Amino acid sequence: MARFDRTIPPGGEGKITLRIKTRGYRDDIRKEATVYTNDPRKNVEVLTIKAFVKVPIHLSPRYVYLRGTADREITKTVRVRAGENQPLKLEPSHFSLSKQVTYSIEEVEAGREFRIHFTSIPNTVGTYRGFLKLKTNYLERPEITIRVKARFEKGG
Repeated sequence: MARFDRTIPPGGEGKITLRIKTRGYRDDIRKEATVYTNDPRKNVEVLTIKAFVKVPIHLSPRYVYLRGTADREITKTVRVRAGENQPLKLEPSHFSLSKQVTYSIEEVEAGREFRIHFTSIPNTVGTYRGFLKLKTNYLERPEITIRVKARFEKGG
């Protein structure tokens, strides 16, 4: 979002305010804004904003898509990493696909890194959407939601 002075006299100064919504971003980001003027010597100027967005909890990937035949077991993994110095604790609070998919939480590095494995339940046919909600001990992000989409077709 941008705000700016509409009219600036020759030789005068103006103000441009740029605001970036950082939700969904992490680590280094770079955004550009193009400014058009009626100055014949410099009618276009590009402003660059660089920032580092620190997030308390990293999810990679942020969602799960399980796809395949129902006669085979399909597994996908989500990596959860603490972004703060405080050890992270995860506690399952709700899973909406318990009849189609199972999950397990593996602690890879105590309080720092977890892997959540989602596995299809054999012979489950259909298309499903759901989520796993986990409570955390971080005030900045007391709950994380991992969205799950699954499509299992009859085996050939």
